Amino acid sequence: MRASIWRIGITAGLGGLLFGFDTAVIAGTTDAITQVFHLTPAQLGFTVTSALLGTIPGAAFAAIPSNWFGRRTSLRLLGLIYILSALGCALAWNWPLFLIFRIIGGIGIGGCSVVAPMYIAEVSPAEYRGRMVGMFQLNVVLGILLAYVSNFAISMMHFGPLEWRWKFGIAALPAALFSTMLLSIPESPRWLLSKGRTDEARSCLQQIGSSNPEQEFARIQFALRSEANTTQERLWDRHLRKPVFLAVSIAAFNQLSGINAILYYLNDIFAAAGFSKLSGNIQAVIVGVTNLLFTLIAMNYIDRFGRRFLLLVGSVGTTLALGATALIFQTSQHATWLLWMLILFIASFAFSQGAVVWVYISEIFPTSVRAAGQSLGSLTHWVLNAAITLLFPLVAVHSHAIPFYFFALMMALQFFLVLTIFPETRARNLESIESDYFHA
Repeated sequence: MRASIWRIGITAGLGGLLFGFDTAVIAGTTDAITQVFHLTPAQLGFTVTSALLGTIPGAAFAAIPSNWFGRRTSLRLLGLIYILSALGCALAWNWPLFLIFRIIGGIGIGGCSVVAPMYIAEVSPAEYRGRMVGMFQLNVVLGILLAYVSNFAISMMHFGPLEWRWKFGIAALPAALFSTMLLSIPESPRWLLSKGRTDEARSCLQQIGSSNPEQEFARIQFALRSEANTTQERLWDRHLRKPVFLAVSIAAFNQLSGINAILYYLNDIFAAAGFSKLSGNIQAVIVGVTNLLFTLIAMNYIDRFGRRFLLLVGSVGTTLALGATALIFQTSQHATWLLWMLILFIASFAFSQGAVVWVYISEIFPTSVRAAGQSLGSLTHWVLNAAITLLFPLVAVHSHAIPFYFFALMMALQFFLVLTIFPETRARNLESIESDYFHA
């Protein structure tokens, strides 16, 4: 791969690092903000989930600026939103203001989950697209791990009452780096061509190191002309029903696996199994390192074996791990296996859904509706994330086995849907995916 493609992928992927950091950083501040803002348990729960409220409009409306102003310009705007959120949370003098800046950060997270994978997919060569878009998920995992490390490091610096403010404010540094690096990468040539800016599009194809810029230019131009000669496509058009179904289903299964419910309530899950207490730092390292390791493995194989292979293998692993976890809770036996089953679950998820979801959604829509399709998939992801996060403790208070049985059933269903319905998109340019699979 050319160095220019790696630079572009790494730069855009930094949006994922901010995504992961902003999501996880609050884990090390809950005690402090509870005391500072005098929060009740219910208010603390709302505070932790407040960023998710921002992800929903962020994902829903990200397509609008990305279509009007371009993918790169939208990423720059999201970088500024991250900076504003980090500094606002660090400086907030009351709870309502803190919530506002957490929700603003959620808008950045939701928007970035739409625009960054879409941008990377549109600039990447077909044979490397899986790994390039996979960089976004890798950076999400790195961001989560960085948040844990950052929280630990700041806690050792003895900032006293200001410690929690430093934990939030430090996120402004990678956000500023992200915004600065975006100045050096090109706009999406597919977006430029869709706006009639042909000279800029040709220049961008050369800048990103396309192996045959003129051939790629002609292919994109032909696809866009074909779209222009037909009725203006809308996401709900009949011939787009399959990509819409695929985007919604893969995003839904991402959350129906229970990944965020498990991560958010990990301490409660272990306590319910009879463990007295586990170190939060050790827990974070186990989760973070496992997630990172298997995300790296998935990136190495996503363009070799394809998206379907990873999803099928991961579905088997997550189903077994979740089913075994449910049995541990139902029978109240073999509690010592709980940690290993959750590690198996996290490894299987990182190898499959975690690595594939943003890649797949970014590949299956035509250029004219790709932003809207990416928004739909991301919106599905965040709505279910919020719903499951709120419902899990309500169900688990009656039985911890029931939610895990449900998650296992969903992963088994995913296996059969992927096996029978999901097409493979590995090593195919975006225009051929569109013409071969989704156009009548």
